[in-house]
Amino acid sequence: MNKKRSTRLMSSVALFGAAALALSACGGDPLESDAGGESVDAETIAIGSANFPESELLAEMYAQVLEAEGIEVERSFNIGARDLYLAALEDGSIDLLPEYNGALYASLVEGGAPEGVTSPDEVYDAMVEVLPEGIIALEQSEAEDKDTLAVLPETAEELGLETMDDLTDIAGELTLAAGPEFVERYQGLIGLEEVYGIVFSEFRPLDAGGPLTREALLSGEIDVANIFSTDSTIETESLVVLEDTQNLFLSQNIVPIVREAKVTDAVTESLNAVSAALTTDNLTEYLARVQVDRESSASVATAFLEEYDLL
Repeated sequence: MNKKRSTRLMSSVALFGAAALALSACGGDPLESDAGGESVDAETIAIGSANFPESELLAEMYAQVLEAEGIEVERSFNIGARDLYLAALEDGSIDLLPEYNGALYASLVEGGAPEGVTSPDEVYDAMVEVLPEGIIALEQSEAEDKDTLAVLPETAEELGLETMDDLTDIAGELTLAAGPEFVERYQGLIGLEEVYGIVFSEFRPLDAGGPLTREALLSGEIDVANIFSTDSTIETESLVVLEDTQNLFLSQNIVPIVREAKVTDAVTESLNAVSAALTTDNLTEYLARVQVDRESSASVATAFLEEYDLL
């Protein structure tokens, strides 16, 4: 599944003029160090993350494996949304961060990801053609945080649900909850009907894999929930994720993207090793330690890297 190569990326995305100001408001100037406010020197790799726990956990893994190789790193986590951290990556405020192949690709192509480009390799190959000039993607991981349809274990047992195909004949008796945009997305209600013939009795527009959707599922208010594949609830509540046999949902494999000027053999080998160790299951397990057990991302990253002999 992984691509065993680094790929030069061809085209650029527009810079966001207010990025520097927004970055400062979203968690500190990425050019300033946590300790002394010194500018990041040319040998230091500034690692960024988006503003959610999984991204920070992955970025911390990257930071620790690089530090173990004697590479100095600067942490600039919780930057914000994709437009902000991509602008920071392009202007050199940060050098490296974890991304998701499908979401990144969809954000960089007009009209979003086209139909028929859904598998990990298809998405990776398309993604590397549209990332900003001077940025490369290293090997992508088997681990992905993608859309899923999930049910309670008792629902799966009662109705014999293992795959999304199993919903085709009974969806007319079930209620689905997801984010409001799920109605108009091809990788939503449109594709469910076109690809699988699934039409639910009722759709409730709650939130995209968020607490409202999760609580509605756990309380029995709905039968099927659109949640993301590394959601800690899958681990803690033993939810059954229905297999997407037709690859309707766009792949969202985790992939490090990095400024080409900062790439060395040590950087490549260290980050590729993290990608090789990550799976959706083990990421879900360790993310639960952050989100449910309230352990720090730094301590959980260390535990993961030690378990997989990366430190």
